[in-house]
Amino acid sequence: MIIEVAALVVLVVVFLLVDFLYFGRHGEPTFAEATRWSIFWFVLSLAVAPLMYVLHGSNDAIDYTTVYLIERSLSLDNLFVFLLLFTYFAVPQERRGLLLFWGILLALVLRGLAILGGTALLEEFHWFLYVLGVGLLILAIRVYRGVDETPDPDQTFAVRAARRIKKDASPITLALIAMVLADITFAIDSIPAAFAITTDSFVIWTANVFALLGMRALFVLVEGLIERFRYLGQTIAVVLGIIAIKILIEDLVKVSAPVSLAIVVGAFAIGIGLSLAADRRDLQRPA
Repeated sequence: MIIEVAALVVLVVVFLLVDFLYFGRHGEPTFAEATRWSIFWFVLSLAVAPLMYVLHGSNDAIDYTTVYLIERSLSLDNLFVFLLLFTYFAVPQERRGLLLFWGILLALVLRGLAILGGTALLEEFHWFLYVLGVGLLILAIRVYRGVDETPDPDQTFAVRAARRIKKDASPITLALIAMVLADITFAIDSIPAAFAITTDSFVIWTANVFALLGMRALFVLVEGLIERFRYLGQTIAVVLGIIAIKILIEDLVKVSAPVSLAIVVGAFAIGIGLSLAADRRDLQRPA
């Protein structure tokens, strides 16, 4: 396991450097370039599943894929908040890529610690899983109710805490601190969803690692994605609600890894399908 963790850390550093050095190296990245890179990272991330199958078996491979899809979808909301923070702190366009790079690097470390802590806690106190389940159910309701709301950055915990920590810091520094604090909040929300699928810390962290790779390319797409997939927020809320129920009935009904993956994929497929259908209806309406 130590060798696998070390290899994963090396791969993460290499992939982050590839992303930082080559994405947008000819200037401001275009939407088409961001699309190509996003597809590349998505295919690369899914290619980890067969390797996980060889090393750990089919269940871990399926669990990795399920957790990856959940974390990747939740990252869209994260990026939307990052976009608001960059606008709020007036971060120049040319500095945003570097901030995202350092923000992702710090997020990987913090999430690794959170996953290890969560695993140890669940091994010691099984009942805490039910606390996570209730928390996820509350989060699902909150996400569903807040779908049509645009958050005010000045009222967020991340911005207020960043200003208290560094009162005289530059806007760039404040933006980075706010990003890290926001990601801690996101981790508190998203990691319990991963524990609903598996308690294997290596599988969860690997899925988080690959969910965070390629975020700079996804950042370029996020405005268009959120606008095009209008039911993305509702879909995420439904998925979180399903996972919360899975946690709460875990000791009564065992849901297998393939079934969990099928439910998550099915929910996202329905949400995307409804969004595309709504787009087609809008296009067909007379102006």
